[in-house]
Amino acid sequence: MRVLVLGSGLLGVSSAYYLSQLGHEVTVLDRQATPAAETSFANGGQISVSHAEPWANPSAPLKVLQWLGKEDAPLLFRIRADMRQWLWGLQFLRECTPARTRHNIEQIVRLGTYSRDTLQALRRDTGLSYAQRTQGILHFYTTQKEFDGALKPAEQMRALGCERQVISADEALRLEPALKHIRPQLAGATYTAEDESGDANLFARELVKLCKDAGVKFLMSHTVTALRESGGAIDHVEATDNEGRFQRVRADAYVMAMGSLSPIYASPLGINLPIYPAKGYSVTMPVVDASKAYQVSLTDDEYKLVFSRYTTETGDRMRIAGTAELNGYDRDLNRVRCEAIVKRVEQLFPGAGDASQAQFWTGLRPATPSNVPLIGKTKFNNFFLNTGHGTLGWTHACGSGKSIARIISGLAPEVDFAFQK
Repeated sequence: MRVLVLGSGLLGVSSAYYLSQLGHEVTVLDRQATPAAETSFANGGQISVSHAEPWANPSAPLKVLQWLGKEDAPLLFRIRADMRQWLWGLQFLRECTPARTRHNIEQIVRLGTYSRDTLQALRRDTGLSYAQRTQGILHFYTTQKEFDGALKPAEQMRALGCERQVISADEALRLEPALKHIRPQLAGATYTAEDESGDANLFARELVKLCKDAGVKFLMSHTVTALRESGGAIDHVEATDNEGRFQRVRADAYVMAMGSLSPIYASPLGINLPIYPAKGYSVTMPVVDASKAYQVSLTDDEYKLVFSRYTTETGDRMRIAGTAELNGYDRDLNRVRCEAIVKRVEQLFPGAGDASQAQFWTGLRPATPSNVPLIGKTKFNNFFLNTGHGTLGWTHACGSGKSIARIISGLAPEVDFAFQK
């Protein structure tokens, strides 16, 4: 079968790889000149099954109200005259009940665990290397309230097979001595030994090489202008190349992996996707004192930040990413938010990195109100979704890619997840 994958980020490339492994003739189309050049470019780097508590949870509404108007807030709703934002916000509030939160955690953990196992199998079978670290992920808490709030979700995750263990502040310090500067503030922590981290962009670029070796074609610098349907199926995709030339691209099946742009292209087809762009930020800086920098990948739940470290032949870097700003498709870097991340890094790990050489980046995460991605079929028999992964695109990439490949091939997915029917 000829399959056209729309989007060459982590989800698109992973879909293409697993489709090719099942014998399909695959083409990937993307508006950028190189793969993984947008939201997959400089993310937080965590394979974090333990990061399964959705933004929408019982404590979220009050926090969002407290954060309104604060430029450095971890989650900032920048109110706009945008009906899609308001509708998304209402759906977000509906997902904040205890019952919905429990259901969404269950979906996110199941897919995350399967995806992590799939990534590990891929690495084992192919020898892929992407500055990965397999030392687990440590969630730390600097207020007792935040720590107490993490206990019940951690318990539910353990019941689902994600071994997120609750540990004391002293145990956290033994796992990551670089936290010594904030020991007086540490209320406690959780630790998931099976979780990992790694350079997602490097992974995507290395996987593209494997895709090309398997015969996958990449049509880069091609901007989709429309998807056309006929007789209950997608007939073709219309696009222009980098010289403005119009093209029709046809296939037997189509995969929507266009991240936050997905609802824009699906809407004319009568498919309304509950996805809104959540602008996230990252800071990358060189390590100047390795003894002061963290080794274990970390999550600062109070500030909604994750910390990864990449050590390669080209250098030793710290990557700090997170926060979310709901402000439409605006991609401008907000200096206040960038500087707030740097300030937090200096509070936690003074002298570890060179802030004067910090590189700032922002990307639009495709967020659903529930944080549960949209994977599976649509009302068109040859049009499939692999989008809406929000902050967990890297965590869920391999599992989502393999699952959509199996669905398109008429095979049952290997994970118990609420796939689109």
